Amino acid sequence: MNTPAMSPAAGRLPSPRVIAVNVLRALLICTGVALFITVLQGGRGFWESLVYSNTIGLGCTVFIEAGRRTAARWVRHRRPNDEEAHHHWPGWPLMVPVLLLGTLAGYTVGVALGNAATGYHLPLPRELGRQAGSAGTLTFSISIGVIATYLFWLRGRLAATQARAEAAQRLAAETQLKLMESQLEPHMLFNTLANLRALIGVDPAQAQAMLDRLIDFLRGTLQATRVERHALSVEFARLADYLALMQVRMGDRLSTTLELPAELTELPVPPLLLQPLVENAIKHGLEPQRGPGRLTVRAWATEGQLHLQVRDTGRGLAAAQRDGTTAPGTGFGTQQVRERLQALFGGRASFRLSEPPEGGTCADLTLPLN
Repeated sequence: MNTPAMSPAAGRLPSPRVIAVNVLRALLICTGVALFITVLQGGRGFWESLVYSNTIGLGCTVFIEAGRRTAARWVRHRRPNDEEAHHHWPGWPLMVPVLLLGTLAGYTVGVALGNAATGYHLPLPRELGRQAGSAGTLTFSISIGVIATYLFWLRGRLAATQARAEAAQRLAAETQLKLMESQLEPHMLFNTLANLRALIGVDPAQAQAMLDRLIDFLRGTLQATRVERHALSVEFARLADYLALMQVRMGDRLSTTLELPAELTELPVPPLLLQPLVENAIKHGLEPQRGPGRLTVRAWATEGQLHLQVRDTGRGLAAAQRDGTTAPGTGFGTQQVRERLQALFGGRASFRLSEPPEGGTCADLTLPLN
C-alpha cells in the first residue's frame, strides 16, 4: 500500500518560531480574558485576573498541545494514510478526552502558580464548591479550550485539504511528464532511423558504425526513461552517444564540446532535458549550412541556480525563419522543454533562445539547485 508523503512538520516538534508565535497568541488571549473579567468586576482586581488568566491559559495550552501531538503520533503509527494525523490532528474521538484532561491539568497547575504569585487561594479542582465562582472559572477555562481546539481543527482540515490538492497536482505533473517523454523518444528515434536509411545506400560502413552507436544510445535511453531524475553526468553521457551518432553521419562538418564541472556531475536533473535542444541545434542550425560548425554544451552553477547552455555556430534563428520553417522556439522540442520546466519547477526555472552577435543559436536553461 502506498502511503502519502509526510508533511515536513509531521512527527517532530514545532520550530522555536512557531512556539514563540503560539505563546504570544495565548498571552494576548489571556490578557483579553483578564480585561473582560475586570470589567465584569467593576474595574477591580486587574492584576490578579491577569496573573490567573495567563497561568491557567498557558497551562491549558501546554497540556492540550502535548496531548494533541501525542495522540496524533499514535494515530499516525496505527493509520499511516491518515492525512489529518500528519498535520497533528488525531480526530475528535481522541481530542475530546485530550481537551478535558488537558484543561483539568492546565487549570490545576495554573491555579497553583497563580496562588503562589498573588498570595490568594483560588481553589484547586478537588476543592471546587468551597468558594463561590470557582466552578464558573473552570467552566470558563474549558470553554476557551474548546474554542481554541475548534479553531485548530479548522486550520488542520485546511492544511490537509491543501496537502491533498498539492499531491494531486504533483501526480498530474508526473503523468504529463511521462506523456511528454513517450512522445519525445519516438520523435528522436524516427529521425535517427531516417538518417540511417539514407546512409545505407551511400556508405554502408558508416551506416554500420552508426547502427552500433544507435544500439548504445537506445540502451542508455531505456535505462534513463525508467527514472524521474538522473545525475547530470548521465544526461551528458547520453548527449555524447547522440552526438557520436551525428558525427558518423556529418563527419568533419560537426565538432562538439561538452563541458561539465566535476562538482556538478551528481546533480539530479530530469531525463531528456537537453536532448531536444541538441537535436534542434543540429537539425535547424548546423546541418543545413554547408561549412563546418561547432556545438557546445555547458553546465555551470551560480548561487542557488544551475545553468545549462546549448550553443551552436549554425545558421541562427533569423535564417530558419526566413526559410519559412517553424517559428524559432515554437517547435516540438522547445515546446516540450518549456512544458516540462513549468510542470516540474513552475516559475523557478526559465528557458530562453537567443542569437549571439557572432551568429548561431544559444539555448539557455536555468534551474533551481534545491
